Amino acid sequence: MADEGDVLTDLDLDPAPNGADNQPAAGIITQYVKDMSVEVPNAPASFQWKDAPQVDVQFNIAARQIDGEVHEVELKINATAKAEQGNAFLVEVAYCGLVGMRNLPEDQAHAFLYAEAPRLLFPFARRILADASRDAGQQPLVIDPIDFNGLYLQRLQAKQAEEAAAAGPPAGEA
Repeated sequence: MADEGDVLTDLDLDPAPNGADNQPAAGIITQYVKDMSVEVPNAPASFQWKDAPQVDVQFNIAARQIDGEVHEVELKINATAKAEQGNAFLVEVAYCGLVGMRNLPEDQAHAFLYAEAPRLLFPFARRILADASRDAGQQPLVIDPIDFNGLYLQRLQAKQAEEAAAAGPPAGEA
């Protein structure tokens, strides 16, 4: 139980009267599987293979605006398990969330869509992927946690470096 001193703010989520709601807000409205594919192309022979398959996991993040304050964030994960004899299984999941954002500066909105929202969606997509691989007759595929904020910052720095290189040296420098 929290002491009174532990309460930092009064979290009033109701909009302010008369449209005076100008505080920044962002959150997940709902989550859903948009698309999913599970294949076991070499079954039942693949269940007899002795070698452990090599698993390749790829992911991609996309976001699109649905209306003024609502965006869809898509976390797409593709997992392929390959053995010498062929593919043991393939699982593709497009897991989405509807994100509501209000009064966020552009840079914070972009960071929320491409770093924070995927971080919030990932545990659910991860469970779906593990269940799908298990239901395909394989060991559950449990993906290690992903540092979406770190990846976002790396990508942002790389983009800034590319833009600086494309702009050339500042005037007066050779």
